[in-house]
Amino acid sequence: MNRDDEVGRARAHSLNAHLSEDLVKEYGIRSVRVRTGDVVKVLRGSYRGVEGKVIKVYLDEGRVAVEGLTRQNSRGENSPVRIHASKVLVTRLNLDDKVRREALEAIKSRKTGKIDEKVEGEVNG
Repeated sequence: MNRDDEVGRARAHSLNAHLSEDLVKEYGIRSVRVRTGDVVKVLRGSYRGVEGKVIKVYLDEGRVAVEGLTRQNSRGENSPVRIHASKVLVTRLNLDDKVRREALEAIKSRKTGKIDEKVEGEVNG
């Protein structure tokens, strides 16, 4: 593994956010990487309590832009407010990505002790 991969992994890890209580009970994990399309609630700052969909993820900054959170820049245009990923709570996951959905289901089955029939058949067959 080269240095760029290590830096990329560290940056990706900085995009983790806590899950809501309902999601923690459902999946058995406390945090997940924030992705575009996830619905989050802002926990800190002047935008505390605002809930919206993630419209953009800034990997290099570890921040996310939430739908509906804008401010006026020096040119008078509206620009998205960038909120640090650790200051948001994921309330609904975007499960459009098949790989993400399967990974979360695998974690869920591992935490509950259930073995997926498909995986069991591959091991025994």
